[in-house]
Amino acid sequence: MLDVQNLSVSYSHLQVLWDVSLEVRKGEIVTLIGSNGSGKTTLVSSIMGFVPVSSGTITFADMPITGLPTYEIVHHHLNLVPETRKLFGKMTVRENLMLGSYMNHKDFDIEYIYSLFPILQDRQDQYAGTLSGGEQQMLAIGRCLMSGPEMIILDEPSLGLSPKYVHTVLDTISALNKEGLTILLVEQNVKRALEISHRAYIIENGRIVLSGPADKMLHDPHVKEAYLGM
Repeated sequence: MLDVQNLSVSYSHLQVLWDVSLEVRKGEIVTLIGSNGSGKTTLVSSIMGFVPVSSGTITFADMPITGLPTYEIVHHHLNLVPETRKLFGKMTVRENLMLGSYMNHKDFDIEYIYSLFPILQDRQDQYAGTLSGGEQQMLAIGRCLMSGPEMIILDEPSLGLSPKYVHTVLDTISALNKEGLTILLVEQNVKRALEISHRAYIIENGRIVLSGPADKMLHDPHVKEAYLGM
């Protein structure tokens, strides 16, 4: 579904990605693992059209999307939940959700989002800026889903959340995948991410250094030492 081939990205004269190739097949959860500064967010930003590509190609659903503006990429049913969430704090939960359906050009079923995250229904008239971190993350995911995507990219969805909300968010991601949603997951909770994923890639210093089935990655010596603390 998503195919990234030989992608290189530079900021001014500083190259940050080198010939990165990555594939996410329809119906998969694929996890991208790497430390801070490894190039994860730059790769995600390049896929979504926020950062210009120096060389390489990006294809989604057999359509070239390299260099397309972000709104066109979203229109083609690929969307992102950014690490910073980008919520409108002075708007209500419901208003934030309805903004997500703008590109859909139809009245998306908000009740589906409330069934995924019942707390959002309880808070629907509350300003987004007053929510807890976990509730804000649920809202960011819900707003993304309101666009009717075929695939979503989640950038560090559990970052800064309490253990309770980490569990809730990652369980919901797994449930969405079981319903047919394709997912690229960038996640610092490596063990839990691998447990719910089909495959994974390791990025270090702007290069993919390892890839394979998620269950095998859990037992890979490099992954255990560098990312699982074992």
